[in-house]
Amino acid sequence: MLERLLARRIVALPEALDKAAFTGDTLVLRVAADEVLLIPEADVTTDDPHAISEIESGFAGVWLESKTALDFLERTCTWQLPSERPAFAQGAVADLPVKLYFEEDRILILTPAPYAADFEERFRNAQ
Repeated sequence: MLERLLARRIVALPEALDKAAFTGDTLVLRVAADEVLLIPEADVTTDDPHAISEIESGFAGVWLESKTALDFLERTCTWQLPSERPAFAQGAVADLPVKLYFEEDRILILTPAPYAADFEERFRNAQ
């Protein structure tokens, strides 16, 4: 179900990330004020000369239809999910660390790759 994703992690000054231009169909997840995760992996130029830009292969993920994902999240997530779309959120789901990207019709669920098998088992058990 979950597949290893190739992404790019960029750490830079928050104001440099605010002004960065991201091209193409790259999904830009602002995981911290000074950090973004680009899926799929893509290059970006910032005006921060000390920015760190590295390939990130430590996540596994899956796009699920919104209804399927929300049914699972409502049973396994103890925090308030965002109601507006698109939206990004991160926290514990089924007692595992996840990053969630919500679109109208689908939701991307990311977890660190070492937790992928545990996530899949908890997803099956929650059905």
